[in-house]
Amino acid sequence: MAIVEVRNVIKNYGVLRAVDGISLSIEEGEIFGMVGPNGAGKTTTVECIEGLRKPDGGTISVLGLEPYKERAKLYELIGVQLQETSYDPKIKVWEICNLFSSFYGNPLPYSKLLERFELTEKRNSYVSRLSGGQKQKLSIVLALISNPRIVFLDELTTGLDPLARRSMWELIRGLRDEGRTVFLTTHYMEEAEYLCSRVAIVDHGKIVALGTPRSLIESSGMEERIIFEGTVPNIEELKNIKGVLDVQENQGEVAVYGKGADLLQNAVSYLQAKGISYKNLQTRTPNLEDAFLKLTGRKYEEDKA
Repeated sequence: MAIVEVRNVIKNYGVLRAVDGISLSIEEGEIFGMVGPNGAGKTTTVECIEGLRKPDGGTISVLGLEPYKERAKLYELIGVQLQETSYDPKIKVWEICNLFSSFYGNPLPYSKLLERFELTEKRNSYVSRLSGGQKQKLSIVLALISNPRIVFLDELTTGLDPLARRSMWELIRGLRDEGRTVFLTTHYMEEAEYLCSRVAIVDHGKIVALGTPRSLIESSGMEERIIFEGTVPNIEELKNIKGVLDVQENQGEVAVYGKGADLLQNAVSYLQAKGISYKNLQTRTPNLEDAFLKLTGRKYEEDKA
């Protein structure tokens, strides 16, 4: 059942159209991702859905409520982790949790949340003394205190090291496993591909593609790539092998593009049969970043600013 419905939403900042007719729906219990580079319109879209900004056009329904007009009711049902947060550096972890608990009629016990997110030992620490990963965990704790049905996570893992980022991924999966719906925005294509049941690719304020990560990759028509170092005397002959769609050679590196389960076996068999020496052979399966390149016509850059 869809619990978020967004139809033809528009948001302008002066002459800039940050959100340009976005439509989407989110099913209960899924992790829905919105990906794209900085300036694509992700944060503005999610802030309209959360009721933090009033859209200039279109309609939004979250759990049957109109977010901007019914914020008081909505905030009892959702949890929000903002892209940028600023806490008083002299407030302690337990103090800010206690403050957030006072906002809600039936809050979750924050002591259990701190235990779950491995912050119990930091309950008496000032927020300013927390590491980047601990601050991100605290932001989730604060978003969960209301016992929300939907959790919004905006660029949660930006700035974290790879180990901390993957640890955070498992925590997000845990939210889904306990029945919560998660809406996340991210710069990281790998993150979206790993976590999300469905993904909306946003570029210049528009959704250019929406579907499961696998369906987006398949619909992009991207080919598998085999790369090795060596010299192929007859490139055209290699192109005629079953499954091969194209071959490119550049400064001693050969890239074979193609499709099919036997592509690698056929290419290696050809090299061996022809006595062609090769080294550092690698294969690469298309991923969501490749799909973004194909669908938008420009390279995706992970802007971590």
